Amino acid sequence: MITEIFPVMAPVLACAAIGYFWARQGYQFDPEFVSRLVLNVAAPCLMLSVLGSVQIDLITFRETALACVLVAILMAVIGIIVPRVLGHDVRAYLPSFVFPNVGNMGLPVCLLAFGEEGLALALAFFMMLSVAHFPAGILLAGGRQAGGISGLLKMPILYAIVLALLLLWQDWRLPAALQNSLQLIGGMTIPLMLITLGVSLQRLQVRQFKTALLYSVLRIGGGFGAGLLVVWMLDLQGVARGVVLIQASMPVAVFNYLFAERFGREPEAVAGMVVTSTLLSFVTVPLLLGWLL
Repeated sequence: MITEIFPVMAPVLACAAIGYFWARQGYQFDPEFVSRLVLNVAAPCLMLSVLGSVQIDLITFRETALACVLVAILMAVIGIIVPRVLGHDVRAYLPSFVFPNVGNMGLPVCLLAFGEEGLALALAFFMMLSVAHFPAGILLAGGRQAGGISGLLKMPILYAIVLALLLLWQDWRLPAALQNSLQLIGGMTIPLMLITLGVSLQRLQVRQFKTALLYSVLRIGGGFGAGLLVVWMLDLQGVARGVVLIQASMPVAVFNYLFAERFGREPEAVAGMVVTSTLLSFVTVPLLLGWLL
């Protein structure tokens, strides 16, 4: 089992370690700039390059996207009930339940575990949350700058989704020059995501450890439970089943902290959840991979 899991986790840990020690040395790094670069440029290119070259069933792709929506709804229910019962600010904690780290960690793990097909299906999960994360995350954090429909229409990833679905539907292939360009630019997505994750782990501090640990366990454990329920409901098998379970079990996304910090919505608590859940995932993800593989 170790020989199967180590090749999957080693690149993830190596890239995250580069970011961690880069920040520890005090070198300059702007996580928000890099994250926006990835979301607006690199990730759309990765999506088009992968879905423009891989052979994948459109129905399976659609079911994976639907699974993402269902998992998010189930986690939203948990994210509303638990903070309310504990007397915490629902709007501060809810985004961390709904928006896990399906990009920084989810994409590389699915790629390394299941190859190009796994990456393509993981992108289906990623694209659904990405479209919703900016407007919903900002509004939940208390801001009024999401931009509504006009803000959504300014997101390049939305147009990449439309083009990618058209490629899948028509079974088209991109011209070699365009495909090579997209592949080169998209290739920086996963390393940059993991390096940014490592930088965040070094810079963010954990306060109220017991609360952070509780919410981290609920995020990962609840996500896994929601994923199990959804794959059973949709009767997903094989790679699709594995991708949904992995993506549903990811830790809290760093973007949740950026929104909380920008709008003063308990950023220290969210930072604690990001760090604690990510460190916890370094244990839970190998265990999940051992079960799936």
